[in-house]
Amino acid sequence: MELKITTEKENALFNRKEITGTMDSEITPSRADTLKSLSEKFKVPEGNIKIKGINGKFGSKTFRIEANIYSSEEDKDKTELKKKKDAPAPVKQEEAKPETASGEVATPPAESEQPKEGGASSEPAKEEPKEEAKPEEKPAEESKPQKVKGEAAE
Repeated sequence: MELKITTEKENALFNRKEITGTMDSEITPSRADTLKSLSEKFKVPEGNIKIKGINGKFGSKTFRIEANIYSSEEDKDKTELKKKKDAPAPVKQEEAKPETASGEVATPPAESEQPKEGGASSEPAKEEPKEEAKPEEKPAEESKPQKVKGEAAE
């Protein structure tokens, strides 16, 4: 696989070189192979290169490669969009705890650990399941008499 550069444009606004080239290969070159070839050819670290696309035509063994080579990895991170899988996971903020009038954070009251009358203190207290209120069945809706053709409207 040999990479041939067709165009090389310097873009000073974004501190990058915009590269278009071709590569001959039996199969579509992987991004890793293309990245390695570009970094060796331009003598820059792989972290400074963003491959925009590797395109081939049906039946052809020639592939068109578009890439941007940045002067630093910081410039690349500022300019290029990050993929969702590459972006760091968002940090979730803890829920706000209610504060008392004096400015202290309120804590939920602890349950009293007094044993029941006849039970031992080592056994956990069992609560009796409460019967849930069952929804009452609604009576069947009264059906309205259907209009039959020929009847007069009331």
